Amino acid sequence: MNTPGGPLPLPVVLAGARGHGRWHLRNIRRLQDKGLVRLAGICEPNPLTPAELTEAFGDFEDFGGRPPEQSADFGSLLDSTAAAIAVICTPIPTHTDLALVAAARGVHLLLEKPPAPSYAEFRRMADGVAAAGVACQIGFQSLGSHALPAIREMIAAGVLGTVTGIGAAGAWARDEAYYRRAAWAGKRRLNGVDVIDGALTNPLAHAVVTALALHGATRAEDVAAIETELLRANDIESDDTSCVRVTTPRGRVAVAATLCAERPGEPYVLVHGSGGRITFWYKLDRVLVQRSGHGPEEIEYGRTDLLENLVAHLTDGDELLVPPDSTGAFMKVVEAIRRAPDPVALPAEAWETVAAGNRRIVRGIDGLVAAAADTLALYSELGASWAPPNEVSAG
Repeated sequence: MNTPGGPLPLPVVLAGARGHGRWHLRNIRRLQDKGLVRLAGICEPNPLTPAELTEAFGDFEDFGGRPPEQSADFGSLLDSTAAAIAVICTPIPTHTDLALVAAARGVHLLLEKPPAPSYAEFRRMADGVAAAGVACQIGFQSLGSHALPAIREMIAAGVLGTVTGIGAAGAWARDEAYYRRAAWAGKRRLNGVDVIDGALTNPLAHAVVTALALHGATRAEDVAAIETELLRANDIESDDTSCVRVTTPRGRVAVAATLCAERPGEPYVLVHGSGGRITFWYKLDRVLVQRSGHGPEEIEYGRTDLLENLVAHLTDGDELLVPPDSTGAFMKVVEAIRRAPDPVALPAEAWETVAAGNRRIVRGIDGLVAAAADTLALYSELGASWAPPNEVSAG
């Protein structure tokens, strides 16, 4: 079958195959088994060993025993493999340049989140991709959940009455090794270049983007003001315990996050209404509807994979689920965090080290994160003595 990207299966090059890239290798294998794509190349500074390839991707004997071409030169690899799609899962500061290298060759893109470390870099990427006329999907997998359109339909039908705001909560744990896994991990800048690898901009970025999507505030122009409170318990540059509140013409969105949870749990988004609320555990595609005069209703939904959606866009004209401009509001949050003062170090009495997991926890943070999502309040407004006054930036 011929498509705008060429005949199926479409040749794919993966840039960044270690770390989270291993998930992409497994997903590409899944789609290769369906005849949609073919792993044509891997771009890594150090090539994957045969053992690494087999562990992450499977047995290449299934495909004529032909392992993918490997190279540290992304552009040359795209040329030699005649790639139709590039999946970019590399350090945050490299996203824009690599995306533009691919776009200049007419190669379509799945670009991992966050798409860029600053709004200026985001616009350079998005504008360049648009000018090149290639399709670009941003890797916010939660936005492929079928729960999102279902919740929007409930809101439009008045199931919750009037929506009064949206909160989100993420209480996760990350150990010392997480911040030592790469030179850019936990950094705001590296060698003078923006990184902005904080709790809200990277590991729990899905909480932010999903809350904004359910609010109907996805584009940069939807943002009127942003308030941030950035803190850290770990010995890093970036924030590991943070909250943000976004004001839009439609109301407010508040997201609280920590990587120092006492008891880590599933992150979620809360839609508050005058007649009830909806809880959406976005990693599980699970929804709980609670409303006046009805018993609680729990529903599980499916999910559309974003690479598969990109292929469907190229083959059948399906609408892209996460084009760059639909992440503009999220990138305004990234920019507000980038421009905010450096995160405040929490006082020693506010946290402790858990030896078993070699990680730091912030006392009482689980309750604060939940309360922020429940009330749309910031940590300082909830009485956290260690929280600085919030930083406000215009949209």
